[in-house]
Amino acid sequence: MKPIWIVDDDQSIRWVLEKALARENFTTRSFSGVRDALAALEGESPQVLVSDIRMPGGSGLELLQTVRERLPGLPVIIMTAFSDLDSAVAAFQGGAFEYLAKPFDVDKAVELIRRAVDESMRGEAAYDERVTETPEMLGQAPAMQDMFRAIGRLSHSAATVLITGESGTGKELVARALHRHSPRANGPFIALNTAAIPKDLLESELFGHERGAFTGAQAMRQGRFEQAENGTLFLDEIGDMPFDLQTRLLRVLSDGQFYRVGGHNPLKANVRVIAATHQNLESRVRQGLFREDLYHRLNVIRLRLPALRERSEDIPLLTRHFLQKSARDLGVEPKRVSDDAIAYLASLPFPGNVRQLENLCNWLTVMAPAQVIEQKDLPPDLTPRQEYTPESIAVSTDGAVAATPVVLNGAGSSPVAATPVVASIWENGLRTEVARLLRENSADVMDELARRFEAAVIREALDFTRGRKVEAAERLGIGRNTITRKIQELHLDA
Repeated sequence: MKPIWIVDDDQSIRWVLEKALARENFTTRSFSGVRDALAALEGESPQVLVSDIRMPGGSGLELLQTVRERLPGLPVIIMTAFSDLDSAVAAFQGGAFEYLAKPFDVDKAVELIRRAVDESMRGEAAYDERVTETPEMLGQAPAMQDMFRAIGRLSHSAATVLITGESGTGKELVARALHRHSPRANGPFIALNTAAIPKDLLESELFGHERGAFTGAQAMRQGRFEQAENGTLFLDEIGDMPFDLQTRLLRVLSDGQFYRVGGHNPLKANVRVIAATHQNLESRVRQGLFREDLYHRLNVIRLRLPALRERSEDIPLLTRHFLQKSARDLGVEPKRVSDDAIAYLASLPFPGNVRQLENLCNWLTVMAPAQVIEQKDLPPDLTPRQEYTPESIAVSTDGAVAATPVVLNGAGSSPVAATPVVASIWENGLRTEVARLLRENSADVMDELARRFEAAVIREALDFTRGRKVEAAERLGIGRNTITRKIQELHLDA
C-alpha cells in the first residue's frame, strides 16, 4: 500500500499524525509545504493526502485542486485551525474527502484516515457503475418483472388502463412507459393530477373553456383532452375526482366526445386514458363516492404497482441508480454504499416508497462525508440505536403485531436483545398500518389500533417480568388494578 502523505507547516501536527498512523501500521511521508508536495507528485502518488489549508508558500485548497486534476480518485482530507464556513464550503466544493478542524482528536483523525484508505482501495478495485443511458424503470423483483411483461403485452394496444398502488411507487413512470411503448408513442403524453386542482378549475383543466364562459375567461382555452389528441391522457389520483365531474368523464369515455365549458359544439376525443389511484376504488364505489359505471370503464386493464417493502430486493439496484442520477444532476462523482449500509436500507419499511428512497439518495449525495456511504452516514431518523428487525416482527392472523426489539451496537455489529423504546422504525410501520386500514375503510380505526397497542405493550411487559403482573404494572407506570382489568378486557389471560 502507498504511504499517507501529511502536508502541514506545523511540525508538531506532522509528528503526532506520523506516530499515530505508525501505531496502526500505516507508512507516512511528510511535507512542510505545498511546493514540496507538488514536486513529489511528479514521480509518485499517495494512498491518502492529509493537508493543512493555510500554509506559507501555498494553500491546501490549491493543492487540492491540483490533486483533483491529476488524481481524481485520491481522497484528500483538509485540516485547518480556522473553522469557518467559507473554508469548509471551499473544501467540499473542491472535492475534499472530509474537513478536519483543529484541534482534533487523534483517534478520530486516524479513524477518518482509515476510512479514506478504505475508500482509496475500493476506488482502485471498483467496477464502473456509470450507465450511458438512463433506464425507464428498474426492478428485479418478481412483481416488477410481471409489470414489465404486462407493459410488453400492452404495447400493441390502446386499451384504457387503471394503475393502482401506494403513493410514491412510481405510477406515472408506468403510465409513461405504457405510452412510450404503444401505437400512440408519437402523440403527446399529458399528465394531470386531479387531486391537485381545485374543484372549480378542474372542469376547465380537463375540457377547456370558451371565451366568456366565466369571470376571467378572456380567451378560449384548450383542455387536457384536446392537448392529448392522438396521444395519452394520464389522470393521476382519479379516486379524488369530484362526483359531478366523474359523470362528464364517463361521457367522454363512452361517447368519445365532450364540450368545452361554455361551449355548444361537441368535440371529438381521440385519446387513450390511463388512470391511477392510491385509493381502494371498490370501497369508494360502495360508499357512493365513485361512480360504479366509471369504475368499470376505467378498470379495463388493471396493473398494481407493489410497495417498495414488497420488493426489498430491488433496493440495492435502485439505490445505485438514484445515486448515479443525483451525481449526474450535480456534476459530481457518484457515491457508493457499503454492504452493511445497503443491507440495513433493504430492511427498512420505506412508507414513502421509491420516492422516499430517491430523496434519501439525493440527501446522501450532498451530505454524506465520504464516497463510500456507511450506515452511520445515513440520516439520524433512519439509524436509531434500538430498532425492530424484520426477523423480530411477527404478525398473527388477527393482525396483531408482536415484536422483539433489538439494538445494533454500531454499524455492522450483531443485534442483541434490548428493552422496548420509541423508535422511528416502528412508527413508520404504524403509519403504514394506519394507511392500510384507512384505505380499506375499516371501522373504528383508533379504537382498533389502541387495543392492539395496549395488548402488545402489556404482552411485552408480562414476558419481560415472566408473568408477574404487579412488577409489569410498576414497569409500565400503571396501577395493578388497571393491568388486571386490561388483561381481562384484551383477553390476554392465556
